[in-house]
Amino acid sequence: MKKTMTLVLTLALAAGFYISVSAATDEGGLESLRGTTPLAGRDRAPEAKQMQAGGKPMPRSYLQQPPLIPHSIEGFEITTGNNMCLGCHGPANYQATGAAKISATHFTDRDAKKLKDVASRRYFCTQCHVPQVDARPLVENTFKPVNAVSPKKK
Repeated sequence: MKKTMTLVLTLALAAGFYISVSAATDEGGLESLRGTTPLAGRDRAPEAKQMQAGGKPMPRSYLQQPPLIPHSIEGFEITTGNNMCLGCHGPANYQATGAAKISATHFTDRDAKKLKDVASRRYFCTQCHVPQVDARPLVENTFKPVNAVSPKKK
């Protein structure tokens, strides 16, 4: 009885494996989002956009939009042990470097408790702030900001 059960189980597993492998390699019944258009090969990475000359901050498109970064951040390191942004924008250095000081909201946790250091949820700057470039929109649109906010003057 034990041998029969082992044989039946082995055959069932083998049949299931064969069906899953043949279904994965058979493109006849599958349809992708690109339809019947085959892939022509690998796409090249898009060329990096150039930073605007002058590095003047662009106006924000909507209220509460995180400010864009008006300078290149190529080579900047942001890890759990090091945040190069804080070297210029941190509370200890912003006046000496002339950089914008990070907002007080970056020093509160999700329970609105004030912290002495940057909150962990606000530590990785580039999850919200991105370098500004004068790039063509990916999708043409007619969006016009109603309440655009210009950057504050120093």
